Amino acid sequence: MLSVKDLSVIFHTRRGAVDAVRGVSFDVAKGEILGIVGESGSGKSVTSYALMRILDAGGTIKAGEATYSGIDLRRAREHDMRDIRGREISMIFQNPRAALNPIRKVGHQIEDVLRQHARATRYDARDKAIAAMEAVKINDAAARYEAYPFELSGGMCQRIVCAIALACKPRLLIADEPTTGLDITTQKAVMDLVRDLIRERDMSSILITHDLGLAAQYCDRLIVMKDGQIIEQGDPEQIFSQPQHPYSRKLVDATPRAGASVRDLLPAEARAPEPRIVISDQPLVEVRDLVKTYAGKSGPVHAVKGISFTVNKSQCVGLVGESGCGKSTTSEMLVRLMDATSGQIIFDGNDIAQTPARGFAKDPRRAEIQMVFQDATDSLNPRHSARQAIAEPLQRLGKMRGAALSVRIEELAGLVGLPLSLLDRFPHQLSGGQKARVGIARAVALDPKFLILDEPTAALDVSIQAVVLNLLVDLRAKLGLSYLFVSHDLHVVRLLCDHVIVMKDGEIVEEGPAAQVMSQPQSPYTKSLIAAAPKPPKRAATIDQLETSDAQHSALHDQRAS
Repeated sequence: MLSVKDLSVIFHTRRGAVDAVRGVSFDVAKGEILGIVGESGSGKSVTSYALMRILDAGGTIKAGEATYSGIDLRRAREHDMRDIRGREISMIFQNPRAALNPIRKVGHQIEDVLRQHARATRYDARDKAIAAMEAVKINDAAARYEAYPFELSGGMCQRIVCAIALACKPRLLIADEPTTGLDITTQKAVMDLVRDLIRERDMSSILITHDLGLAAQYCDRLIVMKDGQIIEQGDPEQIFSQPQHPYSRKLVDATPRAGASVRDLLPAEARAPEPRIVISDQPLVEVRDLVKTYAGKSGPVHAVKGISFTVNKSQCVGLVGESGCGKSTTSEMLVRLMDATSGQIIFDGNDIAQTPARGFAKDPRRAEIQMVFQDATDSLNPRHSARQAIAEPLQRLGKMRGAALSVRIEELAGLVGLPLSLLDRFPHQLSGGQKARVGIARAVALDPKFLILDEPTAALDVSIQAVVLNLLVDLRAKLGLSYLFVSHDLHVVRLLCDHVIVMKDGEIVEEGPAAQVMSQPQSPYTKSLIAAAPKPPKRAATIDQLETSDAQHSALHDQRAS
């Protein structure tokens, strides 16, 4: 159906030409789901944009051929490409909210595509748009037709994007990171839906992702890209069990999986012994009957319904659940960005819920409770350098100035592994992992006791995620921190957390030791979360890896015994 040969794409920048894609060749057979995996900057998305001829300004297809059902996509006229896009080849973009028009009803946006390609008239467009919404399993589609994107959840917006992409019944679907930011059950629902529609309609698909576990579960064949080139391709089982290229091995090893430790995610040469952490039996944070209620159009909305839990000193507690379960609301109340409707938050013996959120900014305890936000890019001021971002809490709350401030900033950069040469760069000049390090350095600048981590690795590549997770483990040991780790990635929670709390509809449905909850869940809801998590094929271990793993296991057993 699609044949790509020696495709090369360059971008013209102020500093000269940049080779984004270099001599890429692959085929997509009818009915096949091809996965393209690799880290940010590997050329995955640029390849798909080149096929659709929607490259950013400055981007040019330098060489190569791309043939779709006998049509030369590279040389086709723009008039013909407008007809091909949506009708023959369609695309699901990474960020559904950014892909949708925020001031236009979602039903009308589906109509636009149908009428653009003469698949509907003004008389039947509404009915066909509703049918397209029903095809992607949107309940009460007639009512949702009138909704604006901001009135829908992330998962529902992603379904609308799928409906738009599939409305004209294309033959090839390109899905570019279609599940980034979605909770684990919504991710499974969206991917199952896409897979089933591809089978029902005898389509083909290209799935672009940095989640190797997801790619292995849904793709017939995988391509691994690095620096604009294909470095390996083959059957998912083969690439996971016996990756041939060192980069593929690095990606596979960095993918969180059952039975691995947080150190196992790192390359063998970078694995230091995991630090020993002694968890105190003294509580640092006690949450008692915490309630948050909002006023809604049709009555009160109960976001958090009287939950209670404890985080001990030096303990890492995981908070998991689907979008809308109350995780983020709970986090914001604990960090005192939001007032509770009722209940207590006992921090180090004092009920901080009694201090209004607005007034807590000047409270001496503000420095002791900090947060690392989900999106490192959005949480950093684009006009402030890394140095200024780290300095801000030190200046505002620590009252530091001059030489002492400079020394502390460089000390924190060293602590989180951020090269000093990057301190004067702005966020857009830093990679995702480097921005995450700036966010963590800023959070620990004032020596807090309690750190809330809200999906800190959700948008990171697996190898960068592995480094950040290991950094969090080391900082917890060095600084004696307690963590509340909010996530929907159960594999990461299993690696990092001692204790797990599972939330659903504002309530705690299960909690207990992480190993116990993950291996023997009691709640049907927890069982459904674990069942929804992608399960990558097992990695075939080498003799050296087995010996290293045995040695690490013995050392860890000795530490726990002592």
